[in-house]
Amino acid sequence: MPLQLLGPGGLGPDLLLAAVFLPLAAALVCFLLPRLAATLGLISALLTAAATLALMLGVLAGGGMEVQLGGWQAPLGIRWRSDGLSAALMAMTAVVGAMVSLYAAAYFRHTAYERTYFWPIWLVLWAALNALFLSADLFNLYVTLELLGFAAVSLTALGGGAAALTGAIRYLLVSVLGSLAYLLGVALVYHGCGTVDIALVAACVPDAPRPALKVAVAAMIAGLLLKTALFPFHVWLPPAHGSAPAPVSAVLSALVVKASFYLVLRLWLDVLGGGDGDGSGRWLAELLGVLGAAAVIWGSVLALRQARLKLLIAYSTVAQIGYLFMAFPLAVAGGAAAWTGALYLALAHGLAKAAMFLSAGSLLRFGGHDRIAELDSAVHRLPLTLTAFALAGVSIMGLPPSGGFIGKWLLLEAAFQQGRFVLAAVILLGGVLAAAYVFKVVGHAFTPAERERRLRSVPPGMEWSALLLALAAIVLGLTLPLISPLLQVGTDAAVAPPVSAAVALTAGGAV
Repeated sequence: MPLQLLGPGGLGPDLLLAAVFLPLAAALVCFLLPRLAATLGLISALLTAAATLALMLGVLAGGGMEVQLGGWQAPLGIRWRSDGLSAALMAMTAVVGAMVSLYAAAYFRHTAYERTYFWPIWLVLWAALNALFLSADLFNLYVTLELLGFAAVSLTALGGGAAALTGAIRYLLVSVLGSLAYLLGVALVYHGCGTVDIALVAACVPDAPRPALKVAVAAMIAGLLLKTALFPFHVWLPPAHGSAPAPVSAVLSALVVKASFYLVLRLWLDVLGGGDGDGSGRWLAELLGVLGAAAVIWGSVLALRQARLKLLIAYSTVAQIGYLFMAFPLAVAGGAAAWTGALYLALAHGLAKAAMFLSAGSLLRFGGHDRIAELDSAVHRLPLTLTAFALAGVSIMGLPPSGGFIGKWLLLEAAFQQGRFVLAAVILLGGVLAAAYVFKVVGHAFTPAERERRLRSVPPGMEWSALLLALAAIVLGLTLPLISPLLQVGTDAAVAPPVSAAVALTAGGAV
């Protein structure tokens, strides 16, 4: 297939192709050779992660890249674009994907049915994620969003049972409804601008019919909010994530919901110009901020009330998603660090939440259940698993030196500078509530057992995968001088604060 490279030379085109087509080809091979699915899937996952991380380093060193597939120029051709924002999220996906694959190799070892179908569906989902992060036109984003949704629903139903199937069907209905709303917006944009290429649409926006454009943006963002599970559209998420197998829950919570948030952010920054065009942009930003603040409080309270560990982690996801949308009003009002805070939280949440769900899967395998009140003495048998859960909790709470601390600190800084003390109070209260439900789990795990129970061994690969992800969430807090320049590649410099400020912040956090 002819390719046209519009960015730096070298291995750029090969890495862009490998990030999408390597897992896609591996999914087909795993489906055709089910007996070798686990081995082939694990090898292809590690190769995909290596290619994606190499792509991130290439973007950091040489700048953004654009590739025309088939040699066709926009608006007729398919254009892939890699900049700092997409490269950062693809790198986080690579780390989570590699660790989830290592975990799944041990988790599905004795379940032939789940092992056979997990690997091809998971690799298709990974390919769809990378294609979504690279796509540069609204319709191809819809195609990848649909592929991602169907793969996620299939993985949700993989565990079988009434709860898993009910959660999967509910997830399917929500996913289709959100996609249809997004597609309606794309159709209206095409009617008004005659193109779906993001760069050309952005140039067309000032001259487009205002009512039609507002309806299009409203439909697209509403559909994406439904897929992101922002309050009050969150009711489908806990049943789906809580009933799925542990590796699937980790993928859904850490990666899939980030894809729709990424699209909201792309529309906001690349099409709407950051919401600075008129009063409606500021009004929408305030609405997103209110919904985000409500999600932080509501999700945290419900997480604190759960008796099952996986449901607690799922409601924690609802709360953590809220922080991402609280950045919108802060950024529109001039908070240069707000976007970096939101993106840092997205990266840290992906790593930490995946570690939490993998830890929960190990605890469920160990005791045969995930009832929090009966996790007594788990720390003596699974010290690595409890360490992973606690370290992930440090990032979720926003304690230094974790990535979660950096993200929340930047949001707090913007809130205080603008006098948005209500938002600042919500950020602080969310951290306190997160500490409450994390310590609820840890406290029960340290409680002496009242009676002996039948316990199962947990493979070391499952424990170490969760621990490495939790450590990555902590180390992320020390990498702001690296991540901040990356986020500025191919985007407005206002998306990230100056590197000097980042260095000072990291030093202050260590203290």
